[in-house]
Amino acid sequence: MSAQPATPQHDTLQHDQAPDTYHPSTPPASALDMSGLAGAEAAFKQAYPAFATTQRLDELRASEYLRLDQTGNIYLDYTGGGLYADSQVRAHADLLAQNVFGNPHSTNPTSLAMTLLVEQTRAAVLSFFNASPDEYTVIFTQNASGALKLVGESYPFGPDDRYLLTFDNHNSVNGIREFARAKGAHVTYVPVIPPDMYLDDERLVAALTEARPGGHNLFAYPAQSNFSGVQHALEWIERAQAAGWDVLLDAAAFVPTNTLDLSRWHPDFVSLSFYKMFGYPTGVGCLLARKKTLAKLHRPWFAGGTITVASVQGDRYYLHEGGEAFEDGTINYLTLPAVEIGLRHIAAIGLETIHTRVYCLAGWLLDALVALRHSNGAQVVHIYGPTTMQRRGGTITLNFYDPDGRFIDHRLVEQRANEARISLRTGCFCNPGGGELALGISAEELSTCFVGHTERLALEEFRRCIDAKSTGAVRVSVGLVTTFADVYAFAQFARGFLDKHVDEV
Repeated sequence: MSAQPATPQHDTLQHDQAPDTYHPSTPPASALDMSGLAGAEAAFKQAYPAFATTQRLDELRASEYLRLDQTGNIYLDYTGGGLYADSQVRAHADLLAQNVFGNPHSTNPTSLAMTLLVEQTRAAVLSFFNASPDEYTVIFTQNASGALKLVGESYPFGPDDRYLLTFDNHNSVNGIREFARAKGAHVTYVPVIPPDMYLDDERLVAALTEARPGGHNLFAYPAQSNFSGVQHALEWIERAQAAGWDVLLDAAAFVPTNTLDLSRWHPDFVSLSFYKMFGYPTGVGCLLARKKTLAKLHRPWFAGGTITVASVQGDRYYLHEGGEAFEDGTINYLTLPAVEIGLRHIAAIGLETIHTRVYCLAGWLLDALVALRHSNGAQVVHIYGPTTMQRRGGTITLNFYDPDGRFIDHRLVEQRANEARISLRTGCFCNPGGGELALGISAEELSTCFVGHTERLALEEFRRCIDAKSTGAVRVSVGLVTTFADVYAFAQFARGFLDKHVDEV
């Protein structure tokens, strides 16, 4: 196997099916002419002909998501949370209104009715991800973070074991390092390389050789960065497992617009949140766990629902086998049928259709933003991550700069966006490693800022310490029912910073 992993099939589309069959180094002038939506949209459709295959989503936008246009909202925060269709809410409400459901931890008629739907939802999740029930089990959690915490607190780290992760990870993945260190394991980070924010392949290859023979080794990384939108190769799953690692794949930002086929890829653990896929319900995620690896985990406590037998006088307890041992207390059972409803909604549309739409719209927006220049030729925006759709998704993170090269505070940008009714997100998006590298904040600078702060450090004090550097960025993300008018509106918004100095903003 070569040191450079092949690009996964889902990361880019082949030329005979690619949305970007016309992808010049700079976009055509008409694509950047913001004097009229109709002209820009016509040029976009010519440049990205595959967009025409996603017309079904325009029809859904006009029916199931009409409230977006009725309220005048431009929603560009799909990485933060998906949007639900009207029919999802109606179907769930009708189900609850027409039936009586009890706590599934019983065998009475209403409990059995609920148990049937809970197990039906588990089966629907496995089917959606093409995961064999002989290989995987579904553990329902509050969200992706809850799924990650289950792995972190239960993984059998011991002295000199290994926890390997990438700089480009959500804080809930970073947080597992505290469990690892508390048990004496070594923690190693592999960097990503600005400006494209791809993984440092050589460093990762070297780190994978350091698995502890006969020990417990856990490697964690995101299928798609929630900071830069980079899609890290799924081939690393097999490579890491072959080198003696269990693999934890954070799929929360990936699965809303990409297919994760667990008959092709076999990570040991997959974390995700359903609201990021289809908006409703919130408060439910899951851990997809390979049964053979799940058997390694040891819970640090027990709770209602997790045991077969517990005794006060006998001072003993016995956990359930499999996934039930990890679902603490009563699961959020009344919301679980809404998960199956949401999965059916996405399946009816087709993930390939969603993926193609996101690919086209994000590609056009990247072209438009890269082409924006002040009168002196300086770039208006700096994008953290690839400036083409090569190995990336629909998450675009950037900062605005004035003609003198000074960054414009992302909080001011958000304020301007709010006034325009554009929903975007600012900050570091719970991904400090990606943010630190992208924004050029060194380890030495951070160490200086942390001196004397053992428990608390106020954000404003941290900003003053970093001084002239930004401590965050602006993130826009396209998704399920984004239209060309939405990305066009943001391109117009960005043009509003042309030739504006920091003090003017």
